[in-house]
Amino acid sequence: MRSSVVVVVGVVLALWMAAGRWLFGIGGSLTWWYLPTIGLVFIWLQVWQARRLRVTASRGRRTSRSTIVTLILAWVCAIGFGLTVPDRVGDDLVSILSLAGGSAFSAEMSLALCNPFGILAFTLAIASLAFAYADARDPKPEEDEHLDEHPGGSTAMMAHPLA
Repeated sequence: MRSSVVVVVGVVLALWMAAGRWLFGIGGSLTWWYLPTIGLVFIWLQVWQARRLRVTASRGRRTSRSTIVTLILAWVCAIGFGLTVPDRVGDDLVSILSLAGGSAFSAEMSLALCNPFGILAFTLAIASLAFAYADARDPKPEEDEHLDEHPGGSTAMMAHPLA
């Protein structure tokens, strides 16, 4: 996965999470809280992720499936969060999903789903970042590789690390 794609998708999704309701005419005062907290933090995580993907590529390593899958799942949860996060319109909390549903039940379900989607989006983005760090590391030497260091190929026991 290219790092430029991660940055572009990350910025678009951060704006979607923080201010996407404005596209549907239901933007409100809560957007000013969402932009610096949710939007900027998600952008920062995605830019950091893109940097780690570049480091992995520069070291000649492959990006693991776990990194890509957790990143895509974070993006899916970010889309879900943008659909369900409420904003204050008049005296009511309205989300895109509750606007489309038009019932009180859809408004309550929207509020109930918004926090899990947001938590999962950030948790999966952080997990993907951790996997990206692991992708760029050098592999650990196997225990059997130390046996070749002994003269004559003897199978002496490894020295205790505290000895």
